[in-house]
Amino acid sequence: MPPKEEETTMDESMIEEAEGITYEDQLKLMNAIATPVASKKLCKRIFKCSKKAAKDKTCLRRGVKDVIKYVKKGEKGFAVLAGDTFPIDVYCHLPCVFEDNDIPYVFVPSKHDLGAAIGSKRPTCVLLVKPGEDYMSDFGKAIKDIQKLPTAITL
Repeated sequence: MPPKEEETTMDESMIEEAEGITYEDQLKLMNAIATPVASKKLCKRIFKCSKKAAKDKTCLRRGVKDVIKYVKKGEKGFAVLAGDTFPIDVYCHLPCVFEDNDIPYVFVPSKHDLGAAIGSKRPTCVLLVKPGEDYMSDFGKAIKDIQKLPTAITL
């Protein structure tokens, strides 16, 4: 039992440490493929929308495997990827998948903040947020702002 307590305190200290880092410092820790990056204001809007979507389990998909499964089934919404995920091989194929399926996507600086936004104690590297009745205005504003950002692949 003692190792579990140590792990719990380690997780809490990691979360506290992540909260102390400013947005600008988090941007420096992002990986090479993290484009387009959400502004600080857009991050807050995305986190607010994600938090509301997390209340309805069918409106939020979390994790690479789950997101890919539902994108292939044809679900729509917008995708949020964490820019500080290493190794990037974990999710480097996702931007192409999203562009092929016309799903807008954006990178946020921290996987810990992304996990905390949906009420999880664990970090999350990717989310698919689907439209819901409770937060349709926030969803519309967020998706409009995400679509304005330039994508990494320009044809």
